Amino acid sequence: MSVQDVLNSLEPTVEQLMDRHMRTTKEWFPHETSPWALGIELDFTEDWVAELSPFNRAARSSLYVNLLTEDNLPYYFRDIDDMFGPDGAWGAWSRRWTAEEGRHSIAMRDYMILTKAVDPVELERARMNQVGKGEVPAPDNALEALAYVAIQELATRIAHFNTGKHLDDPVGYEMLKRVSTDENFHHLFYRDLVSTTLEIDPGAMVQAIAAQVEGFAMPGTGIPGFDRHAQIIARAGIYDLTVHVDQILKPLIYRQWKLDTLTGLTPEADQARTNMFAFIDALDELAIAQREKSAERAAARV
Repeated sequence: MSVQDVLNSLEPTVEQLMDRHMRTTKEWFPHETSPWALGIELDFTEDWVAELSPFNRAARSSLYVNLLTEDNLPYYFRDIDDMFGPDGAWGAWSRRWTAEEGRHSIAMRDYMILTKAVDPVELERARMNQVGKGEVPAPDNALEALAYVAIQELATRIAHFNTGKHLDDPVGYEMLKRVSTDENFHHLFYRDLVSTTLEIDPGAMVQAIAAQVEGFAMPGTGIPGFDRHAQIIARAGIYDLTVHVDQILKPLIYRQWKLDTLTGLTPEADQARTNMFAFIDALDELAIAQREKSAERAAARV
C-alpha cells in the first residue's frame, strides 16, 4: 500500500479517536493556573539574577526547554498539516491539537514570569531565535511522523510531569500536571493510531517505528543552549536516558504495540525490527552505565 492509501484507510479511526478525545478531555483555562498575586511585586527595572528564582538550576533549565518546545508550535502544525492534509478528520484533529497545545505555552509563560523562574529577557530572545530558525525534527513520511509523535507526546508528558515534581511548588506542580494530562491524551490518540496502522500495513509501520526509535530527537532541537540544558535536566533525573528507555521505548514497543510478537512482516521489516531491538538493548546498557556513574558521583560528594 502507498502511504496515502494507508492514511485514507486510517480516516475512520481518526474520527473515532477524535470523538473519544473530545469526550474524555476537560476544558481548562491558563489564567486559572498561575499565582497572579505575585504580579503585584514584579519589578522589571532591574536585571534578573539567578537568586531571584525560587527554583534550582535543573528546574530552571527544564522550564526553559519545556516552554520553548511549546513555543515552536507553528512549525509542528505546518508539518502535520502538510503530511496529513487540511481536510476531513485529519485536518480537524490537527487544528484541535494545535489549539490545545497553544494553551500550554500561555500557562507556562505566565507562571514563569510571575515566579521569576528565569530571565525574561533571555527567554524572549531565545523564543525569537528558535522560532526564527523554524527548526524541528523532520520525519521522512507520514508513517514515520505518526511513530514520532506517539513517542514524542509520551516523552513530553513525562518531561512536564517530572518538572512539576522537581519544582517543589504546589501551584507549579498543578499547572504542569494539567499540561502533562493534555499531552497524555495526545499521546493516546497517536499511540492508538499507530496500533491501527500496524493492522493495516504492519511491515511499513514497523519500519517507520524503527526509523524513529533509532533517530529520535526531542522537539527541543533548535533551542539556544539545548545540549547544555539537556545535560543539566538529565543529571537531575528529570529526563535522562533511563527515563527514555524504561518509560517511553520499552512500554510502547513491547507492551503497547507488542512488536516482539508481531507476525506477517516482510523480510525488510523483520530486519528493521531486529536492528531496533538491538538498538534499544544498547541504549539500556548505556543507561545502566550512566546510572552507575551518577551514583558514584553522588557517593563521592557525601
